[in-house]
Amino acid sequence: MAANASENHELLSGLIRLHILHHAVEEGVYGQWMIGELARHGYRISPGTLYPMLHAMERKGYLKSSTLGTGRRARRVYRATAKGRKALVFAKERVRELFGELVEGR
Repeated sequence: MAANASENHELLSGLIRLHILHHAVEEGVYGQWMIGELARHGYRISPGTLYPMLHAMERKGYLKSSTLGTGRRARRVYRATAKGRKALVFAKERVRELFGELVEGR
């Protein structure tokens, strides 16, 4: 029986955070867009899981948010901070190393 993402949420949550950070470095991201982007990669994540994750990443200094628009059209957009960009560079090195072990057998 193949494992699914919900059964492995704890293991995958770090990958989801890296995915968020990757996009937040490239451009501002907002919750609903991020949910769609993650779904495109096979991650099914609810707003009740994503938004606390975004808020925690902001509290820890990896992201900074701003509100665009007003009223019902207002949207909170998250961008990577300098700390977030440095963390992503560091994480990419670790992911490359792990990929070598897991996939390439080195």
